[in-house]
Amino acid sequence: MLVDVHHHAIPPVYRDALRGIDPIPGVDYPTWEPDRSLEVMDRNGITAALLSITAPGVSFAGPADAPKLARQVNEYFAELVSTHPTRFGAFAVLPLPDVAAAKDELSYAVDQLGLDGVNVLTSYGGEYLGAPEFEPLFAEIADRGIVVHVHPAAPPARDLATFGLPPSLYEFTFETTRTAVSLLFSGVLDRLPDLRLILSHAGGTLPFLAKRLTYGPTIGSYLRGKPPVDVLASLGRLHYDIAMSATPHALPALTELAGADHVLFGSDYPFMPDWHTAENVDGFAGHPGWTDEQRSRVASGNALDLFPALRARIVT
Repeated sequence: MLVDVHHHAIPPVYRDALRGIDPIPGVDYPTWEPDRSLEVMDRNGITAALLSITAPGVSFAGPADAPKLARQVNEYFAELVSTHPTRFGAFAVLPLPDVAAAKDELSYAVDQLGLDGVNVLTSYGGEYLGAPEFEPLFAEIADRGIVVHVHPAAPPARDLATFGLPPSLYEFTFETTRTAVSLLFSGVLDRLPDLRLILSHAGGTLPFLAKRLTYGPTIGSYLRGKPPVDVLASLGRLHYDIAMSATPHALPALTELAGADHVLFGSDYPFMPDWHTAENVDGFAGHPGWTDEQRSRVASGNALDLFPALRARIVT
């Protein structure tokens, strides 16, 4: 059994809302249909996929319309999961940066629609997820045991997208790192130890930088006595998908940081094409650093533990 926790959808209402804007600079925004996802899943042995939209989220619609667009996307997801309960789950989109509206949609999406978790971007309005205004939302999410999938977006400062390259090629990994560092050094991860986050793309550059981040108080004495209490332990509590990352370069470092029990399979379809799904499955299946038991945990066991409603639908 293989569960894909990083599988994107582009609902018709969302596709229509995106017309006339450049969603992710330099990125070819793909077409998508549920049947096409199912074909790719079947061809690659993927039992179920947790769907999410990606950047730019819904904030581009403006404060008045973003909550309505989020509601429409989430209702579409609920209908699709109802039609294919053993194949699809879904992460709800929240109309951030409006925290009050996000809390309302969180309750509706989880309690009424029964979606499996929520998906957030790495920053909103130039603020990363460790900013104080987001903590009340994350506190409620942590109290309720809801899983959050964190997906990168284009950097708030567009001049960071240098060299004429699409930001998803390399900046997305840094955006994931930036938001994780903001959560660490703001103390959010210490104050909310039960917050269950899945970071995309093997955590960006975190496996490489994890030990370096412990040197904060050495480099700047003003950081002494401030959070995080234990950088490596905090990062080790997080969960990581391996979309675009099932490679011999990334998997050993990620496993060293988080252990195989905090790693989940992801494909990044359809923003990465179906041939890459096959490539990522092969990279996952062939990684020599896991035992058979660990590989089974990464394939589905970790995801099914995080998403008991999905487990109930697909495990008979």
